[in-house]
Amino acid sequence: MTPVGKAIFDLVPYVAAFVVAMLIPSRKVRYERAALGLIAVLTLAFVRGMWPGAEGTIAGETPTEWPHLLNVIVFLPLLGGVALLFLPRQASRLLRGFTLAVLLLDFVISLWLLGTPMTRGWHHQYIAEWIPSFGIRYHVAVDGISMWLILLTTLTTPIAAYAAFGSIKERFKDFCFAVLLLHAGMLGAFVSLDLFLFYVFWELMLVPMIILIGVWGGVERVKAAYKFFLYTMGGSVLMLGAILYMVWVHRQVAGYLTFDYLALRRLVLPAQASWLCFGAFALAFAIKVPMFPLHTWLPDAHVQAPTGGSVILAAILLKLGTYGYLRFCMGMFAGPAWQVGATLAGVAVLGGILYGALVAWRQDDVKRLVAYSSVAHMGFVMLGLFAATQASVEGAVLQMINHGLSTGALFLLVGVIYDRRHTRKISEFGGLAKVMPVYATVFVIITLSSIGVPGTNGFVGEFMVIMGTFVSRSLGAFAKLQASVAAAGVILAAVYMLTVVRKMFFGPLRNSANQGLSDLNVRETVALAPILALVFVIGLFPSILVSKMRDSVSASLENYVENRQSLDATRASLLPRQDGPLEQGYPEPPPDKELGAVSAVHGEVSSKDQGASP
Repeated sequence: MTPVGKAIFDLVPYVAAFVVAMLIPSRKVRYERAALGLIAVLTLAFVRGMWPGAEGTIAGETPTEWPHLLNVIVFLPLLGGVALLFLPRQASRLLRGFTLAVLLLDFVISLWLLGTPMTRGWHHQYIAEWIPSFGIRYHVAVDGISMWLILLTTLTTPIAAYAAFGSIKERFKDFCFAVLLLHAGMLGAFVSLDLFLFYVFWELMLVPMIILIGVWGGVERVKAAYKFFLYTMGGSVLMLGAILYMVWVHRQVAGYLTFDYLALRRLVLPAQASWLCFGAFALAFAIKVPMFPLHTWLPDAHVQAPTGGSVILAAILLKLGTYGYLRFCMGMFAGPAWQVGATLAGVAVLGGILYGALVAWRQDDVKRLVAYSSVAHMGFVMLGLFAATQASVEGAVLQMINHGLSTGALFLLVGVIYDRRHTRKISEFGGLAKVMPVYATVFVIITLSSIGVPGTNGFVGEFMVIMGTFVSRSLGAFAKLQASVAAAGVILAAVYMLTVVRKMFFGPLRNSANQGLSDLNVRETVALAPILALVFVIGLFPSILVSKMRDSVSASLENYVENRQSLDATRASLLPRQDGPLEQGYPEPPPDKELGAVSAVHGEVSSKDQGASP
């Protein structure tokens, strides 16, 4: 085939996708069909570009990785927020356009990550000395796990902001600034490999989310904001104490200060100190997930937060807890994490999957129902991490993405009906499919995704978690039982989600207040369209995501299994360096040995020399 013929042949599927999307009925705003056509073309391009074997690089050639890519992704929204402060407060259209342009540009730049082969090790790594006297570096990098969470963030935040623009009427400039600041904080946490830097971004996220809830939230917004702050800050302070203790012990063993994750994960602590540090990290991440019984802040925060805040909270912020447990708890405290894995898995199954589903079933507020469904779905993610098999951890990471899309879409849909009726009581609705057919169709599709119907994104992640749990060694004799009970949780999810669909959309249209409701407008349709496309793309072609994360998950599990015996240590020491791709960027000791360093490989310090454990 000639080059021209090949180009035309390659272009035909994209033209067909655009034409099909343009066939929807026309409404008042002309750009709606063009926007949906563009989304269809981009979806097809994503599938074809990510299809295994579709890489465009020459065999044996390693693609060049731009070291500043992550810097641009993280600091673009931060700089955009600063620039926003100089725009006039009264120009709401300018503020809206500027904020959306910054977020969309950040999303486009983040797509560069898709072209990077996520092989074993760190990619797009950038290191700069920040506070050398304390061993603090600006160290960012990405692997096959964090890459998808970065893309989830850069996709979801502009969707949430775009959808929220229709309902935010007061202090619009402050809202835009809070969204940009929150966006930068979340991205920074996903790419940080220096624990001081990670903690800075971890706390940076707290401020704008509190503002979103406390300023633009519901009637009890101040109470919900305080509750969110107290829970999150309590866990964060304990994590900071554990970080500082580990840095101090590393100085005693290796002879120099460092906050770098690559160095601290080689640190073997005495048993008591290891348990206490693990507990501090695990508590901070369990609050963020949240896990039972630390979940009580979540329903209040979701119910009181504005629609955009609820979407970001469910889609991204909760994933920082699961990502943190996988990266830091399993990466640095393999011994305690392995021993307590079966117990925590039981909590995830009973207190997360089953309890969350049963409580969601009894809710009469649709937004609170979706909030409790998050507790249940995040229980599947944590179960996959505790099971610690290749399939379960891949399923857990995939389920992080799936939950972010499906539950984020559910909160968008709840916001749609609330903007029209100013109530979320399920009993106030009924027969909505007669007056809002497009809204009902979208709600049913997202519901099927949430309960894990085959062909949708929710099925693959939950199936991999359950199958991986069934054969887990770390869960021991409880593995098969916990997998079976988790499978029962899928049935309960179908019960409460299909029940709310039946009550809201079918039956007679009795409430006269519902008779004149308008269907999805253009803004709401465009905001939901990318999520609908990804529901089926991931459900039908999950390997395009799983293949990118496989090497990183395998490397994390190897480190986890190899180091699980470190709990037996009575003296602090450093594990031998392996000098592979996973240690690229390792913080070397300073040239002057003013601290009296001992061997960085075999150095030890006894528990007695350390003084009292934390």
